[in-house]
Amino acid sequence: MRQSSLVVVANRLPIDDSVAPDGACEWRRSPGGLVSALHPLLRHTPATWVGWAGGTGPAPSLPDIGSVRMRTVPLSSEDFRDHYEGFANSTLWPLYHDAVEQPEYHRRWWEAYQRVNQRFAEATAEAAEQGAVVWIQDYHLQLVPGLLRELRPDLRIGFFLHVPFPPPELFMQLPRRAELLRGMLGADLIGFQRAQAAHNFAQLVAKVLELPATDRRVGVDDRVVRIGAFPVSIDTAEMAALAGRPDVAARAQRLRHDLGDPGHVILSVDRMDYTKGIEQRLKAYSELLASGHVKVRDTVLVQVAVPSRERVTQYQILRDRVEREVGRINGEFGRVGEPAIHYLTQPFDRAELAALYRVADVMAVTPLRDGMNLVAKEYVAARVDDTGALLLSEFAGAAAELPQAYLVNPHDLEGLKQGLLSALEADPADVTPRMRAMREHLHRNDIRAWARSYLSALDDGGSLLTHLAPTG
Repeated sequence: MRQSSLVVVANRLPIDDSVAPDGACEWRRSPGGLVSALHPLLRHTPATWVGWAGGTGPAPSLPDIGSVRMRTVPLSSEDFRDHYEGFANSTLWPLYHDAVEQPEYHRRWWEAYQRVNQRFAEATAEAAEQGAVVWIQDYHLQLVPGLLRELRPDLRIGFFLHVPFPPPELFMQLPRRAELLRGMLGADLIGFQRAQAAHNFAQLVAKVLELPATDRRVGVDDRVVRIGAFPVSIDTAEMAALAGRPDVAARAQRLRHDLGDPGHVILSVDRMDYTKGIEQRLKAYSELLASGHVKVRDTVLVQVAVPSRERVTQYQILRDRVEREVGRINGEFGRVGEPAIHYLTQPFDRAELAALYRVADVMAVTPLRDGMNLVAKEYVAARVDDTGALLLSEFAGAAAELPQAYLVNPHDLEGLKQGLLSALEADPADVTPRMRAMREHLHRNDIRAWARSYLSALDDGGSLLTHLAPTG
């Protein structure tokens, strides 16, 4: 098997679920932006991507995509249930998102998490050439850095957490908290979305492992592990170019007409997840309709909620509750041909999404907790005429970078309602400078800037960055 000087390790491979008749694979966009983040680098750099192909059973053999070799890691049905649906998404995910839902703890889930992380570490050790750079991604694989360092101490290892990292009082609930921290400390550089997450991590390793730690460094045996904030971004230029295409502009006009040419369009685009604040948003909108501050004929809400993790019980319950509430609101406030809410659960391609962004006068991004939320950044990038109001949760990582948004606390129903009204009623003289400032920030801090920032810190000025030109 060919070995690589750059190895990316993630839960999923960046490919379509199906292979074309000619045997070719294509890049698949990750909802978290990981594929878009690394594509500018991997287009020209020989590399290996280690990950799960999406099915259970033996690992399929997949063709390369350009210069990137796909190294598949198999998961059995039991692995998928106990590692992915269990420890990763029913223990760590809710805990890391402020325990919005109660985390569950089961010993067999932890055993599966260890087993799968060991498998990923072994596959990575085989794929990496001597002294290679390995970049491990996200909460599914927190043990891999430590396991990999035991197998291959010659490697330069990076770990990046795309989701929030919780404060000590929450993380301390984990029965195997010390093992998870030690696993992450196998890396040379640990990246978080926000500085507060790095601070939380430093506090925990000092408390749980009694190691010397600051918000920038942790001493581990004879090594120094660096930690820091590297907020992930989007391909700003690509989204702006897409939104500016004549066919996308024409599609946006048709969509607005199909919506009844309302005075105001509010848009929300979420995965169906209890962290996204969908129920709170619907309640706020319902109360504004009931009070008469918002009228159906003048204003319409388009709620896109793409199903996810549908075998996990909490997600099934959430989808049922959301659909009941949408039905109640439409039944109470809608008219024939004029629903109060257009509720859509199918995924959209990039062009259709860009058209929706262009239609939306207000983009409501109000998660209860989010590592970053790239939808907010995509909306800003798509507003090529500097119009549109972004309503943004204070608890999304993006809020630290986009202070010109209309910031709200989604837990505060009255504050959420007032924020929505402020965005709907905002004077263009206020909206335009806010949007322009946010767009300028994103052009300076796009996905290439993120990749360059992290990899330059990890690679210590090595050769990985020759194909990632600085953002201009």
